[in-house]
Order: sequence, then C-alpha cells, then structure tokens
Amino acid sequence: MSGTPPVIPPQFQIYDSYVEDPKWQRLYTEIWAGCLGLTVVLSLPTLFRALRAGRVFANLFGVWEGRGYMPAPTTHGREVAPTKKHSRTLGFLSSFRFLLLWSPLGVELNLGQSMLSGLQCLFIVVVVVLYFIVIIICIVTHAPLIDNPNRAGFLALAQLPIVFLFAAKNSLLPLLLGPGNGYEKLNYIHRWSGRGMFLGAVIHGSLWIRNHIQYNLPTLGPQKETSGVAALTLFCIVVLSSLRPVRIYLRQIFFYMHVLTTVSFFVTICYHTPYARPWIYPPLAFYGLDLLMRLFRYRVKDAFLTPMRDMTIIHIDDCDGGWEAGQHIRLRVFFEGRVFESHPLTIANAPASISCVTSHSIVLGARVAGDWTRALSKYASGEQERIASKNEEKVDAVRVPVHVMIDGPYGGCRLDLGDYEDVLLVSGGAGATFTLGLLDDLVGRIVRHQRTRGERTRRVEFAWAVHYIQWFAPMLMDIADAAADSSLDLHISIFVTCLCDSEAAPSIPNSIVTSMRPDVHNLLVRILSPTPVVDGLEDESRKSVEHVVGQGGVGVCASGPESLTREAANAVARLAPVHARRVGGIALHTEVFSL
Repeated sequence: MSGTPPVIPPQFQIYDSYVEDPKWQRLYTEIWAGCLGLTVVLSLPTLFRALRAGRVFANLFGVWEGRGYMPAPTTHGREVAPTKKHSRTLGFLSSFRFLLLWSPLGVELNLGQSMLSGLQCLFIVVVVVLYFIVIIICIVTHAPLIDNPNRAGFLALAQLPIVFLFAAKNSLLPLLLGPGNGYEKLNYIHRWSGRGMFLGAVIHGSLWIRNHIQYNLPTLGPQKETSGVAALTLFCIVVLSSLRPVRIYLRQIFFYMHVLTTVSFFVTICYHTPYARPWIYPPLAFYGLDLLMRLFRYRVKDAFLTPMRDMTIIHIDDCDGGWEAGQHIRLRVFFEGRVFESHPLTIANAPASISCVTSHSIVLGARVAGDWTRALSKYASGEQERIASKNEEKVDAVRVPVHVMIDGPYGGCRLDLGDYEDVLLVSGGAGATFTLGLLDDLVGRIVRHQRTRGERTRRVEFAWAVHYIQWFAPMLMDIADAAADSSLDLHISIFVTCLCDSEAAPSIPNSIVTSMRPDVHNLLVRILSPTPVVDGLEDESRKSVEHVVGQGGVGVCASGPESLTREAANAVARLAPVHARRVGGIALHTEVFSL
C-alpha cells in the first residue's frame, strides 16, 4: 500500500512542550537582544562624542598613579569662553520631552529617566511594561498551561542571560551606551527581569503542584519533582531576600543570601531538567567577564581617615588619574575584621591633572548612615584619639592610617558640563561628593587648562543643602579661589539646616550661607533669566536685560536624597517647555545611588 501517511487533526494532536516551548524561548531571546542592539545603535552619536572627548577608555583599567604626570598650567590670561550656541530648534523639540520628567513626590519612577544618553527614547516605565507584555505573551500564546505548564518554566530559564547581563558591574554595555550609563543606571533591568523570571517560575511550579495534587501524584520523592520544588524554594528565597528593605537594612545578609542561593539554584535546576544547562552558560560567561575586568581595576592603597560630625573623610594617596568627575568606586577598608564588605562611595574631586584641590589623592565622604559607616566613624575617632595621645598632638590634626582596596571607577555623569553655557549643580548632604567633583572638574578645565576642549561654560550656580559645612569647606574654598578673576562666574549657595556654631560657616569666596531649605525651581529660574522673580513671575519692567542669558544651553545636575532629585526633575519639567528654546535647551542628570 502506498501514499502519504495520515495526518492527525490538530484538535487530536498531543502538545509536545519539549518541541514547541524552546521555540518561544528563542523568540523571547531574539526580541530582547534585538531591542538591546537597537539601543546600542541609538547610543552611537553619544558614544562618538565621548570618543572625541577621550571619555570612553580613559578609566577602563582603573585608577593609576604616576605615568609621567605634569601639572597643568595655571595662567588665566588666554582662557576665553567660546560663543557657540546650541540649536534653538533642538531646544524647542526637547522642551516637550521634559514633560515626561514630571513625577509626583513619593512615586519611584518617571518616564524621563532614560537608559540612553542622547536620544532618551527608551524610558524605564515603558521598558518595564513592554518587557512584561512580551513575557506574558510568550508564556500564554497557544500554550495549554493548566494541563502542561512547561512553557512558563522554559521562559523562566530563558531570562537567566538578561538577569546576569544587567547584574554585572563590568560588561560591554556601559562602554557601548556611553558615559553615565553604568551598572547602577542599568540595574533596574536586572531587578525587573528577575521578577519576570520569578513570575514564570511561580506559574510553572504552582500549576504542576496543582496537577499532581489533582491526580494524586507525589510532589516529593521522585528526583524531578523533588529537585523542582527545591529549585522553586531557593528562587523564592532569592527574591524575598532581594526586597528593598532587606537590601537597605540588612545589606550583608542580602549579599550572602543572594550568592549562596543563586549557586544552589543553578545546581538544583540542572538536576531538575537537562533543558536548563544551555541557559546557564551565558550567565557564567557574563559573570566570568565581570570578575576578569575587576582584576584589572582592583587596587590596594594606603589611605587616611578623618572623622567629622556624621561623616568620615577618606583620602586615598597616590591616585593621579583613571577616573572622571562624578564617578564612584567600591571601597573596602581593612579594619576590625570587616575586610569582606565593599561599599560604593562617590569621588569628590577631579583627577590631579585637572583638579583645583592641591592633592594627589582620591577624596571620599562616608556619611554615617548604616552599621558599616557607623563602625568606620567609631574606629576612626578611637584611633585618632589614641594616636593623638601617644604623639601628644591635637586630636583634630591627626589622620588615621588604614589600608583599603578599591574597585572601579564606575558610573559617572551623562552630561559633559563644558558643553553648556550655564550650569546648575544642586546637592543635599553627602550628595555633594557628586556635584563637588563635577565642579572641581569644570573649574579645572576652564581655569587650569584654559578651555582647551572648547568649554563654553560662563556661569555656574552651586547649591548645597547641608547641616555641617566643614565636611567639604576646604575643597570649596580651593575651587572658589581658583575660579576668582577668571572668565567663569561661579556662585555658591549653601543652605545650612543646622548652624550649631559660628565656625560652621567659613568664609568661602562668592558664596552666601542661609538657614533655609533650597527651592530648586527658584534656583533654576534664576539661571534661566536674570530678571527679578517673585512667585515664579518675572518683572516685566526689566525684560530688556533678558539678552544677558545666552543660548548655549543649560546643564542641570542634582544629587542627594531622592526627594531633592525628584524636585529638580519636576522643576526642569515645569520650566523647560517655556524657556528651553530661548536658552538653547536644558539637559538634566540626577544621581541617587539607591539599593
């Protein structure tokens, strides 16, 4: 008998998940890889600008010392501010984009916080929503989940590569996306993809357990069922120990639980199904590359601690370059057996060849906020008193020597502030380490290097809300002295929340000290227009002086408490539609290092 074999009607065919579900794994992978590739392509203009400015590879191999360092010239004679203007059309178009920055206080996300440098076309909220839409579609489309929930498990496994790619502190992504897109800016994708993976694992596990109970099958005992329940339990522990309260208040518990349970999960899931093994290799490769790149960035250095009120100032000697202003390092201080704890601290000064601060060191500020910073401050105070008593010195003049290990630098500012004619730097508390580093870099490039990179900045407003000025007062005085009698108009506004003694307000050139909370909106209005402002309304009788405001753009950077950075974003969202076109555009970068 000859002829073609009979075909089983579709309604009578048995769904083979081991054939069909891997296709959806590949489709999901193609979607997120394609979106990532598109993001990299859209970031190429920013990457090229950073390449021309020498910002891409300068810190690839970490902090360095020596290398034939030569001080920059300090003559003020030849530095003249360029008069290049930003495009008014670009400023007009960007004014509508800043409406997306608006967000009410207390809400964690806004549409304008973008993972892209220049074009800002992928927004956090949109990315998260689209991500879960893709995951849900891939899980439920043509899948008999009630009878065979394997699809959800396959999709959970397919998310392992993206979870680890965006968890790595060192990868090619920050390099390709340009400055200001470090791991801390991309880590939200790691968190949300982990939650998407958890969604798939819970659907898969809970429906399988339901089916086993319905048909009186054992949920424990056979290897596949036992290893599956164990893997789901371990992954639940990973997710629960990663909740924000645990990350903030039990940081070390979070870290150790994260590492141990992830390794255990990998082993258990391989026992559960052989289909997991291909999806474990990419995460291992990403993590291996991360560790390899860290080996080039690790440094063990001598450092000195200076305890102050609610703050420990850390000077790491013999550091001449290898970082950019606004970047942070992960610091390990060898004291009292706490050698396994590393914490991110922002570098408060520019590299030695640029900095206005006379020091060949990295300056960090560790605000007393948790158990590690509290222990560090207590140790520094105790050692300071012991050394002062032993050497019969004044306590305040003693610096405490320690050994430290640094890893980095990471992160940084997305904006090159030298491209903007007017700059507003706003910070609160220890957030000044970020804006102070940017100010030191900008003043050094203008005054010491005489605008050799074409810096067009003419005016800088530095605003700092703090309860104890002495934290960084010496650095501010050095920077203000360097900017005096130059083409840069630097004004410093310090908003003191606790003026406890007269020495807390040192004399800093061209500065004002007030005992009130800063209003970011009014600060930005003052930058955008020199005319008097009362309740947000300009004095019409003095509109004739409006030409003093240039058209070279306005750069705004804010760092510190989340409420302050959100207020800055709202101020830009409110004022940009009206003023952006006239001033040549307004650019914003906010910095909140939150776990």
